[in-house]
Amino acid sequence: MSRYFSILSVFVCLLGLSLSSCSDSKDAGAESGRVSLFNGTSLDGWTILNCQAVVDGGDILLVKGNGLVQSQAKYGDFVLEFDWKALREKQWDSGVYFRYDSVPETSFWPKKYQVNLKQGMEGNVDSLKEARCEGLIKAGQWNQFKLTVQGTHASLEINGQTAWEADGLGEPAKGYIALQAEVPGGGQHRFRNIYVTELDPTPPE
Repeated sequence: MSRYFSILSVFVCLLGLSLSSCSDSKDAGAESGRVSLFNGTSLDGWTILNCQAVVDGGDILLVKGNGLVQSQAKYGDFVLEFDWKALREKQWDSGVYFRYDSVPETSFWPKKYQVNLKQGMEGNVDSLKEARCEGLIKAGQWNQFKLTVQGTHASLEINGQTAWEADGLGEPAKGYIALQAEVPGGGQHRFRNIYVTELDPTPPE
C-alpha cells in the first residue's frame, strides 16, 4: 500500500509541475505583450496615404511619393522597435511618426512627433530639445531603433546604444505610428522587424 501511495504522490507532483510550467509560460507571454506590426508578407494593419509602398523581400519598401504608411491602431505608452535602411547613398531622408491623430490638409505629414531618419539627423526629434544624437548609425546598412514612449517622457536606443532621453511630450496622449515616405527628396527606404509593446499608462503626478 505504501508503494502505491508513493507512486501516486510522484505522479501528482509531476502533474503539478507541468501545469505550473504551462501557466508560467502563458503568463510570461501575456506580460511581454510584444506584437509584430508587420508580418513580412502583406501590409495588413497599415493604411497607405499619398504614397506607394510594397512588401519586397520581406521588407516594407517605400517606392514613391510623399505620404505615410500609417498604423490602423493608435498607441499611447509603448516601446517601438524597428529596423530601417536608406537606399540612397547620400542625402537620404525619411522618418517615423508617433502619437499624432491627424494630418493637416495643407501637408503630407503630421506636425509632430517624428523620429528623424534624415542624413545627419538620424534619431533626433525636433519637438524635444534633449532628443539629439550623432554617430550611432551605419550608413548604407540596416539600423535598429528602439523608441520608448511613456507619459511625457521618451527615450531612444540606436543599434543597442542609448541615444538620448527626453521629456516634454504633450497632446495627444495617444496616436498613430507611421513610416514617412519622402521619396522625391529623400530616396527610397526599407523597414523590417517592426514590433510594438504597449505599456501601462503613467499615473498622473
